[in-house]
Amino acid sequence: MKKLLCFAHRGASGHEPENTLSAIEKAIDLGADWIEVDVYAVERELIVIHDERLDRTTNGTGFVMGNTLEYLRSLDAGKGQRIPTLREVFDYVDRRAGINVELKGSETAGLVVSLINEYVATWGWRNDQVIVSSFHRRELGRAKKLDPHVRIGIVIGGFHRPYKKFVTQFTTYSVHPRIDLVNADFVRSAHERGLKVFVYTVNRSEDIARMAAMGVDGIFTDFPELVTKRQDL
Repeated sequence: MKKLLCFAHRGASGHEPENTLSAIEKAIDLGADWIEVDVYAVERELIVIHDERLDRTTNGTGFVMGNTLEYLRSLDAGKGQRIPTLREVFDYVDRRAGINVELKGSETAGLVVSLINEYVATWGWRNDQVIVSSFHRRELGRAKKLDPHVRIGIVIGGFHRPYKKFVTQFTTYSVHPRIDLVNADFVRSAHERGLKVFVYTVNRSEDIARMAAMGVDGIFTDFPELVTKRQDL
């Protein structure tokens, strides 16, 4: 049986505040293979947070992109954690797991590629330890044009947009479909194109077993132990 890769969704967000260093540490403790985080660019700094607005995950208000970096860094993101930068995430993970960076905001591709190149050149990371993913195909295309070695993954959400044209245009590593869009035909078709299939967000043991039976390559989950313990059996 092939290994089912575990992507800790925003860290171990079922246990700790999402997209924080404590969630990342918990995910690593639970044996996650990969850490998934979301980024926006504010004042040319990559800020790790999922929502466009601050209200759900922090004690702040308003839009991420409408606030200063100083204000964002002053907020409580849960249990006293602050919103980290992507650089802090890379330093904290320190190659103990791979990192999947999801581009949420505009003008993120160039900054992310630059940071990846720095960590590959200077800090011992490898390109295969990082995936850049997004719903925003224009940003993914920019990332690939900036550095052909960057691994990119297309996130497929509520509307099942065809991805074949993008894959033909840009060498793509993976597709990340929402769980309710996945069936055996989808997995087979993606694999025939040489793509890995990483499914989100899978938080029930029975769904993990179902995805594994279809042959997916990995899942995003808020509870990494559901995957890592399964593979110890």
